[in-house]
Amino acid sequence: MPIINVQMFEGRTPEQKRAFVKALTDASVETLGCSPDAVDVILTEVKKSDWATAGKLWSDAK
Repeated sequence: MPIINVQMFEGRTPEQKRAFVKALTDASVETLGCSPDAVDVILTEVKKSDWATAGKLWSDAK
């Protein structure tokens, strides 16, 4: 059973999330040959103030 953990910035709509998890599930079924019921997707939304790249918070980006 694949478990897919995705961390992303907050702010996506429920429709975007639905489409995203469907695409991940479909890709897993096609690539791994598993059933859709075997695929779990966990979305974790992170504030830009809690994420940094190259020593800089994303909330500080201009």
